[in-house]
Amino acid sequence: MINAACQIVGYTVGNDMSSRDIEGENPLYLAQAKTYDGSAAVGPGIRLAGAGALTDLAISLEIERDGAVAFAGSTATSEMKRTFSDLAAYLMQELAFPHGALLMTGTGIIPPDEFTLHRGDLVRITIGGMTLENPVT
Repeated sequence: MINAACQIVGYTVGNDMSSRDIEGENPLYLAQAKTYDGSAAVGPGIRLAGAGALTDLAISLEIERDGAVAFAGSTATSEMKRTFSDLAAYLMQELAFPHGALLMTGTGIIPPDEFTLHRGDLVRITIGGMTLENPVT
């Protein structure tokens, strides 16, 4: 979470899934691949923290299907190529956000190409001890 002065003031968990079918046709279709009902969620709350507290948060992704884990992976914010402060500066370089903004960076965990979500799957993302769960519809 970034305030209007481009300061990082906290974080939450986000899930901005892409439709691989659409994105796979042409990488230029990324915007369309992220714009459909149920394609993005944030929560369960906002943990107040400055940029320094975000340098090594654990991140895990688990996809549950029919009561069993169909995919699981983990990483940490320390594996990111750019810092949160750099990403915030790029976001606000050309656009004004008078009330601040939520910056979604991606989990850094991607299932293999042959993996496909199914209706009824449960996507669970945990970052820094906060967990967001989304059912696939």
